[in-house]
Amino acid sequence: METIRLKTHIGQDGVLRLEMPINARDVDCEVVVVYTVQDAEKTDWEIFVNTTYGSLADDPIECGEQPPVEIRDAIE
Repeated sequence: METIRLKTHIGQDGVLRLEMPINARDVDCEVVVVYTVQDAEKTDWEIFVNTTYGSLADDPIECGEQPPVEIRDAIE
């Protein structure tokens, strides 16, 4: 048994079409399809991250010198 994972789009007609090359020829096989609908928010977030990733590569954010850490009494 082999597992193939892919992402695809279901069109307006609501029909999922799969085309994938498989090394087996002229054999019977059982196919199991498990699908998960992606949230639009997650997709939007991924698009945002992909478009903004590396945008500050030429102008990196610099952290200044940190102030000394305040020493506090131990909690009893």
